[in-house]
Amino acid sequence: MFTGIGTVVNMGTVLVGTALGVLVGHRLGSRTRDVVTDALGLVTLLIAASAALSVSDPAWARAVGSSAPMLIVLGSLVLGGILGSLLGIEQRLEGFGAWLQAWLRRRRPTTEDGLERERFVEGFVTSSLVFCVGPLTVLGSLSDGLGHGADQLYLKSALDGFAAIAFAASLGWGVGASVLSLAVVQGSLTALGAVLGNVLSDAQVAALTTTGGLMLVGVALRLLRIKQLPVGDLLPGLVVAPLLTAAVAAFR
Repeated sequence: MFTGIGTVVNMGTVLVGTALGVLVGHRLGSRTRDVVTDALGLVTLLIAASAALSVSDPAWARAVGSSAPMLIVLGSLVLGGILGSLLGIEQRLEGFGAWLQAWLRRRRPTTEDGLERERFVEGFVTSSLVFCVGPLTVLGSLSDGLGHGADQLYLKSALDGFAAIAFAASLGWGVGASVLSLAVVQGSLTALGAVLGNVLSDAQVAALTTTGGLMLVGVALRLLRIKQLPVGDLLPGLVVAPLLTAAVAAFR
């Protein structure tokens, strides 16, 4: 198999899952679709909680001290949020989703189209965040690039495929458009692994996993319609977390 096969398979399962979800979604009432979205929000919350538990990872505590991981996560989210808001990442994601939907439609929007566009954008942004934020995204892509196999991405592909069915049943074709984000993020990480070799230590992986887990909590809150957190603006925190861990470990 060639390097990058894991991402290709992942994109395929998301597209297939989206198609199945849209077919099923047309047969479901709005109340049922809302229940499906709520169920997915709860599952996302469970995945987020399991990832966030990496804050107690022994390797991380040994590298930076037992009290530092919480502060590193806080610093990562704060600094990442500041940088992300200055860059307007969330706004750019939403704008790209709206442009993509309009390009696909290629006609003048009506009131009904406005509602459909909002649904498309929400599907694209939410799915992009769910599929691209998480430990399997980073670790699986790096492993694939390092030539260690794409087993983790195959597992992620299966999970994302089922998630895409549930998302698309409620949010429509915007879920399928998230394969563009998937290709950029996982493709870049795979290339990074191929070029740089073993990039992250166990402590840095734990920092990234915990920070990503808390971001997924934000995604879950969006799915549950509790609060529309700008999770996209927090994404730079995934870069800040390993850097802060390395800096603290170096000066400790």
